[in-house]
Amino acid sequence: MMDWTDRHCRYFHRLLSSETLLYTEMVVAEAILHGDRQKLLGFDPSEQPVALQIGGSDPVKVGEAARIGAEMGYGEINLNVGCPSDRVQSGTFGACLMREPQRVTDCVAAMKATVSIPVTVKCRIGVDDQDPEEALDTLANLLVAAGVDALWVHARKAWLQGLSPKENRDIPPLDYDRVYRLKARLPDLFIGINGGIKSLDEAEGHLAHVDGVMIGRAAYQEPELLAAADRRIYGKDRPDAEPREIIEVMLPYIEAQLAAGTPLSHMARHMLGLYHGRPGARRFRQILTIEGAGRSAGIDVFHRAMDAVDEITATVAASAAESAAYAAANETVAAV
Repeated sequence: MMDWTDRHCRYFHRLLSSETLLYTEMVVAEAILHGDRQKLLGFDPSEQPVALQIGGSDPVKVGEAARIGAEMGYGEINLNVGCPSDRVQSGTFGACLMREPQRVTDCVAAMKATVSIPVTVKCRIGVDDQDPEEALDTLANLLVAAGVDALWVHARKAWLQGLSPKENRDIPPLDYDRVYRLKARLPDLFIGINGGIKSLDEAEGHLAHVDGVMIGRAAYQEPELLAAADRRIYGKDRPDAEPREIIEVMLPYIEAQLAAGTPLSHMARHMLGLYHGRPGARRFRQILTIEGAGRSAGIDVFHRAMDAVDEITATVAASAAESAAYAAANETVAAV
C-alpha cells in the first residue's frame, strides 16, 4: 500500500474501526536512518494499534530502523518481503528476498535484538519458478527459529520478471490452501492471510483456518467495510458508523491539518469511497476530487459534498416512495 496508507489515511480508518490493526505504507530503512523521521514516521496516537512496515535487506540498518520505530511509539515492526515493485527490487528488498531466506532471517534476528515489541514478516508463497511448498516452508522454519512473532502471507506468487506490480496483484493465481497448510504445520505461530480478500464474509471464512486476515485495497476503496469490522469480527456491541457521522468526526482533524499547511486533497483522496454503493457516491467523489484539488480548497468542500449526497438521497427516497404508492394504488384498483 505504498503511497496509500499514510498518516491521514490511518487517522480516517481508525475512525471507522477501533479494533483493527493498521499498517503504515512501507518505509525504506535507509530513509528512516537518514531522512526526516517526523515526516516519514510521525503519527497521531489515536491511530494505535499501528504497525510500522519496513523495507530493507541489511540486518544492521533494518535493526536500527526497527529501534527508531519502536522509540517513536509503534506497537509492531513488520518487514516487507512481499512487495514486487521495480522500485523495491532495485533496492534488493521486498519480494525478491523470498530468494534469500537466510538474509530475511538475519534481518528479523537483528530487529528482535533491538526491540521488545512484536517483529513480524509479510511475504508471498514464493516468487518466479520457486516451488511454493518448499519456498514458504523454508522461510517460515528459519523465521520461527529467529523468533518471529507473526507471518503474514500473501497467498499468491510474485512474478518479478514479466509482470507489473498491478498485474502481480491479480494474475498469479491465489492459493489460500497453501497458507492453511502452513498454519496447520505451525500451530503455535500466528499466521495471517492476505490477497484478493474483498469482504468480511470472506474474512470470516479464512478465520476458520488462520489467525488473522489482512485486507488492503478493498478496505481502502470501500471504507464502510472497516466500519462493520468491529461488530462482525471483534464482536463489539456497537452500531456501524454512517458516512456523514464519520465525516463530522473527521472535520476537526482536517481543519487542524489545513491550518498546518496540509492541502485538502492529501486527506480527501483517502475518503473518496466512503459512500460506495450509496446514492450520491459519484457526486461525492466528483466534488472532493475536482473542488478539493486546489491549494486554497477548504473545509467547505466537504460540506458541499455532503449536502449534494443528502439532496440526491432525498430525491431517490422520494422517487422510491412515489413508485411504491403508485404500485399500491394499482394493486387496489386491480383488486376492486
